[in-house]
Amino acid sequence: MQSHLFVARARKFKSCLEAALFPHQIDRAVYENLIASVRKRLPLMHEYIALRKKMLNLPEIHMYDLYVPLMDEAQSNMDYNEARQAVIASVAPMGPKYQAELKKGLLDDRWVDAFENVRKRSGAYSSGCYDSMPYILMNYHGTLNDVLTLAHEAGHSMHSLLSRQNQPYIYSQYPIFVAEVASTFNEQLLLNHLKSKAKSDRDQAFLVNYQIEGIRGTILRQTLFAEFELQLHKWAEEGVPFTPALLKKYYTQLNRDYYGPDIVLDPELEIEWARIPHFYYNFYVYQYATGLSAALALFQKAMVDEKAKENYIGFLSSGGSKYPIDLLVGAGVDMRKPDAVNAALDYFEKLLQELKECL
Repeated sequence: MQSHLFVARARKFKSCLEAALFPHQIDRAVYENLIASVRKRLPLMHEYIALRKKMLNLPEIHMYDLYVPLMDEAQSNMDYNEARQAVIASVAPMGPKYQAELKKGLLDDRWVDAFENVRKRSGAYSSGCYDSMPYILMNYHGTLNDVLTLAHEAGHSMHSLLSRQNQPYIYSQYPIFVAEVASTFNEQLLLNHLKSKAKSDRDQAFLVNYQIEGIRGTILRQTLFAEFELQLHKWAEEGVPFTPALLKKYYTQLNRDYYGPDIVLDPELEIEWARIPHFYYNFYVYQYATGLSAALALFQKAMVDEKAKENYIGFLSSGGSKYPIDLLVGAGVDMRKPDAVNAALDYFEKLLQELKECL
């Protein structure tokens, strides 16, 4: 925090936040609107926690209970070829050209290193360079999460492919602020496809809850982190000394605000902030929340409007030719306004209702 403060003051910025947002020309309204919009809709999170407690039949619900599945996994043990076909089928709404490019990459051009091997690293990512095809690394085991990981990385790969096909080298790399839009958009396409194939209310409920958990973890939780990080920098700017007691008390209060009265906050949670690696970056986590918010807003538009679909493909083809806010405006969302975050939280509310109807 002292380092961020020093750099901000040396370069004549008004705050650490302003200094961090400057390189990509992100308006501070993006950050502030995210927190304000999520704060207004926290009763939805509280409702979900209470529903989880009821469904799991628990006398009290702790943070670790949020990671317990509510029901058996739907679409489990899908072999890799089935997974590829499902991902390809799911992108049909994006038009024949987009689908044909992805089909060629997944079936013919060997984009994916799919299975575990000796000394192969864990995790998943999409990589490559300007004059290569995209390359996807993952470790496929057949779970729904693995199928969604394939869809997620395929979204990154299609973003990279279209950027490289349509932009000169210098503009072919897209900024991190928009990177997660394409990947999470593809996840929504796949989840919609799988929901249309669900064989029972229980399978449907599993998929709906997967979407709910995605929003909880990526928008609501990351916004909690973003609010924590912003307050820490404000304290640094005001000369407030950091102490373990101060950070623990504030972090606990944020969790109480976000998760509501039903959650039991164990003493270990007070120090969770110390193990979140992103707090040692500089205003990074909010981009997860804005990325998924933008993706959900664009996804809902693209499913009902052909022009919105064209705009989205244009966004994927734009690479880094504009600043990220302007790229998203071209796609159809202005992150300086609260509309996209509100649309994502409206979707969270709709999914919550869907889950109740499945039970």
